[in-house]
Amino acid sequence: MGRVNSNTSQCVTTMMSEQLVECVPNFSEGRRLDCVDHIVDCFRQRAGVKLLDYTHDTDHNRMVVTAVGAPNAMKEAMLDAIGKAVELIDLTHHTGEHPRLGAADVIPFIPIRNVTMEEAVLLARGVAEEAAKRFDLPVYLYEEAASAPHRQNLADVRKGGFEHLAEKMQLPGWLPDFGPNYPHPTAGASIIGARRFLVAYNINLNTNELDIAKAIARTIRFSSGGLPFCKALGLRLESQGMVQVSINLTNIEKTTLHQVFEMVRMEAARYGVSVANSELIGLMPLQALVDTTAYYLQLSDFSADRVLEHAIWE
Repeated sequence: MGRVNSNTSQCVTTMMSEQLVECVPNFSEGRRLDCVDHIVDCFRQRAGVKLLDYTHDTDHNRMVVTAVGAPNAMKEAMLDAIGKAVELIDLTHHTGEHPRLGAADVIPFIPIRNVTMEEAVLLARGVAEEAAKRFDLPVYLYEEAASAPHRQNLADVRKGGFEHLAEKMQLPGWLPDFGPNYPHPTAGASIIGARRFLVAYNINLNTNELDIAKAIARTIRFSSGGLPFCKALGLRLESQGMVQVSINLTNIEKTTLHQVFEMVRMEAARYGVSVANSELIGLMPLQALVDTTAYYLQLSDFSADRVLEHAIWE
């Protein structure tokens, strides 16, 4: 029987003991590929940071990056990316279907390994404070890092968008947490926080009737009486001639992907519409895939332990 090399064993032990935090920043650019590349470069080939994924969309005019790394390394990468977004994105000339408040619009930190939520909150606040100083940028804190209950929900912080940001800042309770009390002239404001893992999932419908997508989104989202831990918007995809139900699931154990998909398909059928396809934005945990597979294949006693690659890694 072979013997495990002591250096290899020590390396694996060190990796498992390291702190890891995930960051999933959303930038308000999905059309200019040179701009996309400049921002993504802030995460590429960087010590202590691993770029896992990035997607960009012309209809939303938005990009989502997924990266994981050591907290301090992630902080510096994120600050560089915010600076690049402030430099390259001008929201006075920006159009897109997705709501946005700023160039570096939303920046959540998610604890992954050996990081507490409290530490993720401190990281988010540190990035927010430094970004405000470096770039003269107003920053709001949200979710677990929020400074007040009415700032926890992203939709509430982003309400009004870039176009009405100056007016919003004059309202009671809506001064930014860091930075000036006026918008950056081209980059607006950033929203930075800490949260649990979230799955961003879109379902596209075989229709161009936006009212149908909005009605379905209203039915499934929790704030309108729908599924718990589900946020949803109805959006138009001009380039594809169809509409989309854009969904964020904040707890995939309590509200699963297949529950959401089946509810959207059922509601769409009421309007004589079918599902064209669906798409994942960023990454999702293995458990979400396992649960969806077990449901549609009607597998009994199925778990991640039955997945070959998972068993090998374990």
